[in-house]
Amino acid sequence: MNTEIESKISTVSNPSTGKSLSEESRIDSVVVDTDKVTITYERTGISPVEKREIEDKIIQALSSDFKEDNIFIKTISKDSKDVLGTSSSPQQEQSKEEPKEQAQLKTGHAQPAPKRKVEGVGKIIAVSSCKGGVGKSTVAVNLALSLKNKGYSVGLIDADIYGPSLPILLGKRGAKPEANEKKKMIPIEAHGVRFVSFGSFIEEELPVIWRGPMLGGVLNQFLFDVDWEGTDYLIIDLPPGTGDIQLSMVQATDIDGALVVSTPQTVAIHDTKKGMKMFQQVNVPIIGFIENMSYFVPEDAPNKMYYIFGQGGVSKMTEEVGTEFLGEIPLVTSVREGADVGQPFMGQESNSGSDVWKSYMAITEKLEDFFKKKDNKGKGFFSNLFK
Repeated sequence: MNTEIESKISTVSNPSTGKSLSEESRIDSVVVDTDKVTITYERTGISPVEKREIEDKIIQALSSDFKEDNIFIKTISKDSKDVLGTSSSPQQEQSKEEPKEQAQLKTGHAQPAPKRKVEGVGKIIAVSSCKGGVGKSTVAVNLALSLKNKGYSVGLIDADIYGPSLPILLGKRGAKPEANEKKKMIPIEAHGVRFVSFGSFIEEELPVIWRGPMLGGVLNQFLFDVDWEGTDYLIIDLPPGTGDIQLSMVQATDIDGALVVSTPQTVAIHDTKKGMKMFQQVNVPIIGFIENMSYFVPEDAPNKMYYIFGQGGVSKMTEEVGTEFLGEIPLVTSVREGADVGQPFMGQESNSGSDVWKSYMAITEKLEDFFKKKDNKGKGFFSNLFK
């Protein structure tokens, strides 16, 4: 069986050379397990776009023998630039200092593994919205900094593989995570919080053209192959929608609660409800809803409020569906300006006392209350008394 499968795969050609994988001796292993097959091939010098073309051809070649979901493709490479999708650059002079080991991502299709706990992490919070453009990542960053302002150790995972934004929002464009002695990725630190993002592994202008199972593999690494030791709250900034990343996250580990972000706009609220129902269906507790960009406050007229996207839409919706309304965050120019230059609003002490600052800190207190109630739920009278 393996010989037959190898024969079919060997005819697949490398788009950059026109030669077959067999001619270039790229096939590393073929493992058949009943109705599943795992192929590992060597991809040095093959770009992400060419990689996808090769794997589509492999799947097509094996379509008569296996279902597509049962074809797992892995790659190995001698050059990390191939895996991360970065372009080559002129070789630089070797530094006299011993170079630090850089963290690397492993890509490929993978089967869902049993749920496991993220080592060193207290609570895991998902920040979600089915609607794009509601400021979810900005909220995730400023919420993380609000928790940090209250003395917690906070980590951030940028789970938006197709459009990673945390390196920009946190002012760490171009920063690369390193690996520790245990081969675990060391998260990048910015403004007192630690984060990992796919944006730290690729050039900003390069698109990510990947299949769903590969996205789940990256998320698993961000959860389990990163040194999160000593993290009180790990916040996962999810992409819009209810797709592969969301399902992979729920399959990988237990999420302690989800925060859902929306603007007051009717269209945004309609989509946001879908995100709430998704979490309910997979038994993830809903902490509550945050209304972002509730109203616009001009810098030159701080006493004026303009309800650009409607008024009170999220608050009304939470009453209808029976969930917690955590608060509203005004739309002010300084929030956008800070995000653009990597100086997030809640990381600047000079902003304390403003309406936005007060909103985030009030939401943070409600977040604390949620987990206090959750942790105490089910405890008996005497355990609470003696505590």
